[in-house]
Amino acid sequence: MFVIWKKQGEKIFSYHGGNKKLNTYPSFSSARFLSQADLIKGVASLVLRSAEATVGNYSCEVTESNREGELKMELKNSSVVSCGDETPEEKCGSWFLLVERAVIISLMCLLVIFCAAQLSVIGLKYEIESQKKVCVIVALVIFAVVAGVGAALFIQDGYTVQNQAGLGLTVIPTVILIPLQYVMFGIVFDSLMQATLALIGLKLLGFIIAVVGFALCVPACPPLHGSVLIAGLAIMAIGSLLSLAYVFIMELVGNLELRNPQFIIINCFEINIARFLKFQNERSSSSGESCRRTTK
Repeated sequence: MFVIWKKQGEKIFSYHGGNKKLNTYPSFSSARFLSQADLIKGVASLVLRSAEATVGNYSCEVTESNREGELKMELKNSSVVSCGDETPEEKCGSWFLLVERAVIISLMCLLVIFCAAQLSVIGLKYEIESQKKVCVIVALVIFAVVAGVGAALFIQDGYTVQNQAGLGLTVIPTVILIPLQYVMFGIVFDSLMQATLALIGLKLLGFIIAVVGFALCVPACPPLHGSVLIAGLAIMAIGSLLSLAYVFIMELVGNLELRNPQFIIINCFEINIARFLKFQNERSSSSGESCRRTTK
């Protein structure tokens, strides 16, 4: 028996029944029979890895003694079927759906934008120590660069160590935003109020949820808890937006405790002292004149 499989007229696999020899070709090195024992029953089905089973026209020619037959078929869309010897990437295909990957990366971009906007507003309205300003800017730049590298690795299709590392570089560095938020609130407020602590706590909660979601997603493909990861990042993004809005609102209603209120107090105190001294001088002058009149 002779079996020849072709794609677009070119051989991709052949079998010589006389010596039981299988011949494969470099572009289709994974090719094998579904069940070689069933060849005598007329079953010559071929198995290929998903990466090699590309769309196209395939044909199978079978020759046995004086009988010959050919079957042609068209592969329109290859599907991944686990046969026991595939790699994890081949069994899974895509780790996250394209929409999920887009949502995760979009949330990361929003985190960077909200944090940068808040820093810009604070930098324009309040005086910041040069050393503190440099530290905050460097921390934000490091976060943006690392998250950008992670997004570039994660956006690629497949379920590989590269994708996992990319998602890790995207999620784990968000912890930088929590102490960064604390520092930025410290620039605006002398003492952190309950609202500011609640906003920082909201971002911390979002980070914890995102990390838990990441840990649950890594060993599973497709990920069963991708929504947990997305929810954590969404909570952090909401926390960043509310923090930015809070600074604006508190300034508009005039309830901001500015970083340097002591100058206002000192000025008022000096004015009061000046008025008091002036009053005392006038009173002393009046008393002196009364005494002189009495003496006369």
